[in-house]
Amino acid sequence: MSASAGREPRVELRDFLRSRRARIGPEEVGVAAHPGRRRVPGLRREEVAQLAGVSVDYYTRLEQGRTLQVSAEVLDAVARALRLDATERAHLFDLARPQRTPGAGRGVDAAGPVGAGGPQLVRAGLYRVLDALDEGTPAMIMGRRLDVLAANRLAEALYAGFGAPEAGEGEADAPDRPRRNFARFVFLEPAARALFADWESAARAAVAALRFYAGRHPYDPGLSPLVEELAALDRDFRRWWAGHDVLEHTHGTKRFQHPGVGQLALEYESLAFPDDPDQTLYLYTAEPGSSSDAALRTLASRTGRRGRAAGAARSPAR
Repeated sequence: MSASAGREPRVELRDFLRSRRARIGPEEVGVAAHPGRRRVPGLRREEVAQLAGVSVDYYTRLEQGRTLQVSAEVLDAVARALRLDATERAHLFDLARPQRTPGAGRGVDAAGPVGAGGPQLVRAGLYRVLDALDEGTPAMIMGRRLDVLAANRLAEALYAGFGAPEAGEGEADAPDRPRRNFARFVFLEPAARALFADWESAARAAVAALRFYAGRHPYDPGLSPLVEELAALDRDFRRWWAGHDVLEHTHGTKRFQHPGVGQLALEYESLAFPDDPDQTLYLYTAEPGSSSDAALRTLASRTGRRGRAAGAARSPAR
């Protein structure tokens, strides 16, 4: 299967629905299996149609992207039939009802509509927030395509080997340097494979998050080059991208084997900004009194306050 991104949503919809029905056996959902050898794994189209309460012809046209203006009721029925979780359901809706205009209904930043290709700018006030958290809370702002737009010094120290820019340097200061990207770090930086206690889980999550983003912004011109780069350089990325799994990073736990302070289990929470939903603040904390808390305090004491948070170009204060 091609690892390309930015394809027409109808193609992505077809591949996503095929991948979801392939993972469910008829016996799991109480569908009587047809006699004879099954040519495809999982459910057949007619079995999904039966479970969703629609005609086989209608479901076939939906899977092939030939049905326009699909109702929410039908999409919900298909989601239930395929046992989609909340993130997968949202992805289904994104693919079935794509936004033709990049950024439509999802906010506009100082550089123009989302997906227009201009750099995302981080407000000066948000850099001050990152600096204020530097005493003991790793924090970073992530943007389109898992680009890391800004991070405080403790986050830079936590993600050892990320290759932070010098203090005060931003995207405008180093135009020839590729924008720092979390997926690129996970797959292409050797340090990342040692940093994550379970690299495969972290890597698969990065692929799934990038796939979820692709459903929301299929016309982002920066998406295909990133996916093609990673697919060309890493076979695991190619394989997992073809699986069509999706994930939205809202909260969870990340486990590290840090070269300086050892094992850490940190919980993260994400906060999206209303004026630019494609910028998300991620905060990492440790259970008070735990060994991870002690390790994080040690890391903070070694990091110190060597200047302001580093990252992409800043937008002026308003």
